[in-house]
Amino acid sequence: MAMGSSILKSPNLSSPSFGVPSIPALSSSSTSPISSLHLRSHNHRTIPLTAAGNFRISCSLSDSSPLPSHYPRRRPDYIPNRISDPNYVRIFDTTLRDGEQSPGATLTSKEKLDIARQLAKLGVDIIEAGFPAASKDDFEAVKTIAETVGNTVDENGHVPVIFGLSRCNKKDIETAWEAVKYAKRPRIHTFIATSDIHLKYKLKKSKEEVIEIARNMVRFARSLGCEDVEFSPEDAGRSEREYLYEILGEVIKAGATTLNIPDTVGITLPSEFGQLIADIKTNTPGIQNVIISTHCQNDLGLSTANTLSGAHSGARQVEVTINGIGERAGNASLEEVVMAIKCRGDHVLGGLFTGIDTRHIVMTSKMVEEYTGMQTQPHKAIVGVNAFAHESGIHQDGMLKHKGTYEIMSPEEIGLQRSNEAGIVLGKLSGRHALRDRLNELGYVLDDGQLSNLFWRFKAVAEQKKRVTDADLIALVSDEVFQPEAVWKLLDMQITCGTLGLSTSTVKLADSDGKEHVACSVGTGPVDAAYKAVDLIVKEPATLLEYSMNAVTEGIDAIATTRVLIRGDNNYSSTNAVTGESVERTFSGTGAGMDIVVSSVKAYVGALNKMLGFKEHSSTLSKTPMETNNVPA
Repeated sequence: MAMGSSILKSPNLSSPSFGVPSIPALSSSSTSPISSLHLRSHNHRTIPLTAAGNFRISCSLSDSSPLPSHYPRRRPDYIPNRISDPNYVRIFDTTLRDGEQSPGATLTSKEKLDIARQLAKLGVDIIEAGFPAASKDDFEAVKTIAETVGNTVDENGHVPVIFGLSRCNKKDIETAWEAVKYAKRPRIHTFIATSDIHLKYKLKKSKEEVIEIARNMVRFARSLGCEDVEFSPEDAGRSEREYLYEILGEVIKAGATTLNIPDTVGITLPSEFGQLIADIKTNTPGIQNVIISTHCQNDLGLSTANTLSGAHSGARQVEVTINGIGERAGNASLEEVVMAIKCRGDHVLGGLFTGIDTRHIVMTSKMVEEYTGMQTQPHKAIVGVNAFAHESGIHQDGMLKHKGTYEIMSPEEIGLQRSNEAGIVLGKLSGRHALRDRLNELGYVLDDGQLSNLFWRFKAVAEQKKRVTDADLIALVSDEVFQPEAVWKLLDMQITCGTLGLSTSTVKLADSDGKEHVACSVGTGPVDAAYKAVDLIVKEPATLLEYSMNAVTEGIDAIATTRVLIRGDNNYSSTNAVTGESVERTFSGTGAGMDIVVSSVKAYVGALNKMLGFKEHSSTLSKTPMETNNVPA
């Protein structure tokens, strides 16, 4: 993100026209030779960087440091409206709420719980578990996360804050509180729009009316017994400054503990957003009694840069998602923001740090990628498959001589290990121990049951391929571990196809009770015939929206991975948190195999399982009715 990085190190930020605290540039000059440059390490020791030594400005400056590079500094004790260490930045993850609003990213309750547990392991401070008023399924998912993850204290005494989003109306707020109140540290997050365009066209209310609603609803949230209330003025990036100061001052008096400043449409540049945070910090009455937060959308590709600029200007909570998923172009990416603070927090951002254990970044990224079906681009910063790849001859030469020539962080810091340094080649004679070690090096930590299931799939592939690559292993993990709960399971199938007639398919599935079902069908091709046979068994009408297939390695014996996206012909809907509109849910599925038709059927069955699981859970909840919320924002 060239623009963001250039702004962060630009001396222009110290100009009175911006008013944002200056960020010192790390550059040598005739008056400041490199031989005299000193930097601070994570354990606060001064490290001289001499011309004769190894010059490497990176996330881990000193190999002699007694603390490993992934080790976070001490996390301050949690107090809702203040942080004892002024340099600590709280990481607020909204993958389960804003991230799930990405088209096709529907998550089941089990998948949400799995992700929440992984986020807690990652060290996230605050987990936005969902929008409880959206549907009964969303309510129960948030409640389950609050009851489990919200009460699980790790070995360091950390337990994440669990909260639900609500619009500024009593029913939303009551529903959110009923879902999160079981957590050790519950929070309610309520919002209302403040920009002129939203007031005029969406809310159709005056500024005074909106202030009154915001003040009353924050006060109402506190009256329920919730001591941790976050307020967001939606579209703050386009809101009038003086009005922002006024409404924020009123909600502080009403009891808000965190003020989130969202760039809802991703319109601001880093200099503008940093100035917005600085101005709010300077002009809002009572601001010293609350935490300032950021929430930056990525419509102009500047969400990470804006978030960092906001943090440097005084925000001490940043709202992010894994892999940057979310509405439209997505949100600020957790892994990018965290690693930027880790790499440059001491040297450029005034000593900022987080409590994230970066070794769990890769596993968390892969879990979200597989569960949502939203693949990260190969060149995605930090977690893309090319993030640590070097193809240029000049780069390779430098890497062979010293890795610091072209890498500012090591893959080990985020939970990866280079395959060419492991010294192990997996094949049909490899055992469980070798497989587990390689998976750990790739960032996958599996339990014994998951490893056992994966091992036999690995053996089957290894019998047909001389060498099983990392890409093969990743595809197998996706197919075995990151799958929805099985309502139907593919047992066998037989396909006949070619140019002499219609393709025919025979498919055998097993239901959740183990009973076998067989169906035959014809189609325009082998995949069409197989899907029609599955439909005859499952009897749940669905429309195929997307179908894609990729070979994970080169060669005729490559494993194929398939992704499908379906929409049930019956109505599966929820409420969009921002617009209040009813949104039809879509369901994704993935499959992997050396036979492309088998891979395709696994993906389709997986998507159907996710849809049927959602239907079953919704049916169970319908037996205990929850009042429908039709109150407008």
